[in-house]
Amino acid sequence: MTPTYTTSSLPAPVYWLALGAFAIGTEGFMISPLLPGLATDLSVTIETAGQLVTVFALAYGLSSPVLTALSGSMNRRTLLLASMIAFALSNLLAFAAPSFWALMGARVLLALSAGLYVPGANALASVIVPPERRGRAIAVVNGGITIAIALGVPLGAVIGHALGWRMTFAGVAGLAALAVAGLFIGLPRDIGAGIPVATLRERIAIARKPVVLATLLTTTLWATGAYTVYTYLSPFLAEITGLAGAQVGMVMFMWGLAAAIGVVSGGTANDRFGPLAVIVPTIALSGLAFAILSISARFLSPGAALVPVIAAIALWGVAHWAFYPAQQARLIDIAGVKVASIVLSLNASFMYIGFSIGAALGALTLAHASVGSLGWVAAVCELAAVLLTVAIIARPARVNAACTAVE
Repeated sequence: MTPTYTTSSLPAPVYWLALGAFAIGTEGFMISPLLPGLATDLSVTIETAGQLVTVFALAYGLSSPVLTALSGSMNRRTLLLASMIAFALSNLLAFAAPSFWALMGARVLLALSAGLYVPGANALASVIVPPERRGRAIAVVNGGITIAIALGVPLGAVIGHALGWRMTFAGVAGLAALAVAGLFIGLPRDIGAGIPVATLRERIAIARKPVVLATLLTTTLWATGAYTVYTYLSPFLAEITGLAGAQVGMVMFMWGLAAAIGVVSGGTANDRFGPLAVIVPTIALSGLAFAILSISARFLSPGAALVPVIAAIALWGVAHWAFYPAQQARLIDIAGVKVASIVLSLNASFMYIGFSIGAALGALTLAHASVGSLGWVAAVCELAAVLLTVAIIARPARVNAACTAVE
């Protein structure tokens, strides 16, 4: 039987779960600013190196709901320990990768282990505390990823530029090893026993609901726009503003802080005004930020473009991540509280699929246009997300009919 902790503060296992999420978030987001050096070291083009992002995100998005459903009968402690050990070892494989394709294989293994750990950690955190503190426990676990965006990613960029990209994987392997030790010591052996896990069929049934599916597709479009730019932000900054090396790390640090502000402000605004009052403006502001990036690239010199580009990146960080908690709340409103864990897991999968599409779309843009065009492509994706959201709000019956016809 799963022990429920009743003290006023959250139990220690929640924070060990969050440490694992921090390691995963750092690895998942850190590679983008390292692509130029990595591409040079492995003798591939920047577009080819970007496929490391595409493959990771696609493997995560597609495998996570399947592996989570298939592993439902496993002991939660064993599952989380196994997935975090696999994550640590996969980072060591990436550190020692002798070729691009070996690194690609390591990234796939990283995605599989991460896609198994994160839903399991959220599910466990939600059942080992009383219902009135469930939201806080989940927020702390997901806060590990938020902190990774704000601190882990820029720190990884600085380390990567100073010591080489391989050392970032070594550092994350160390974080993962620390998380393994914490999980082994801090999680009771019988923790999580009896947690119900939705089958794959139940997950598909929820995703097939037309309004839920359309809302999840909004998440995909939102994520696609972001990763069209994020994946290739380093070469964009180098060409458009002249920033390179550790300077890119400082920009990533600023973006991470903006993202953390966005998550907090988005959650607060959602509680005060409701999800719809947050979702449309934040997507629109993200699109505006991306447009500013391309306008600056087209009309301004590197010296003159620096300030508007930095301002646009800050706006993007705040607006983009303010959307996420509101979108989660919106999905719970639509699907119902009883299936909240399932629909939020699906939302994460659709987000990572969007990341994958965005990385591929960015590579296509670089291959057939210029780095300055990335913002326009991203802005179009955000515009499509706005239009789809407005359509869902204004004419839910038509969205139901359209999605049913597609099915």
